[in-house]
Amino acid sequence: MDIVTKKKLNILIQLAEADKHFAKAEREMIFKIAHDRSFPEAEVSNLIKNPEPIDGLGALSNDQKFDYLTSCMELMHADHKLFESEVIFCKSIAIKLGFKKNVIEYFVDNFTKKPLNDIKTVVFADFY
Repeated sequence: MDIVTKKKLNILIQLAEADKHFAKAEREMIFKIAHDRSFPEAEVSNLIKNPEPIDGLGALSNDQKFDYLTSCMELMHADHKLFESEVIFCKSIAIKLGFKKNVIEYFVDNFTKKPLNDIKTVVFADFY
C-alpha cells in the first residue's frame, strides 16, 4: 500500500470535514486522486468512515510536502467556499509539514492568481 497517498487522502478527508459539510466536489476530488494513484476505492471509503490520526509528516520530500499543501488548497476551493475552519486545519497541516503557519495565507491569497511554480519558489524561500 502506498503510505504517502494514504496519508494525503486521510488529510484531505479530514479537511473536507473541517467545515462539517463533506461536499460532493470534495468527495469527487478525493476519489479522483485515489484513482489516479491506483489507491483502492474501498480503502478510501474506509478512511472516510474512520479517519486516522495525522502523525508525523516530516519524512516527506519537499515535492511531496508541496503536493500535500497544493492538494489542500485545491480541496478548499473545490466547493467554491472558503471556511475559517478549513484555513485553521490547513495551518496545522502546514506546521506538521515543517512550514510556517502563515504559508496558508500566502497560498490562499495567491493560489488562483499565480502559477504553482512561482508559488513553490516563494513558499520554500520565505515560509519553510
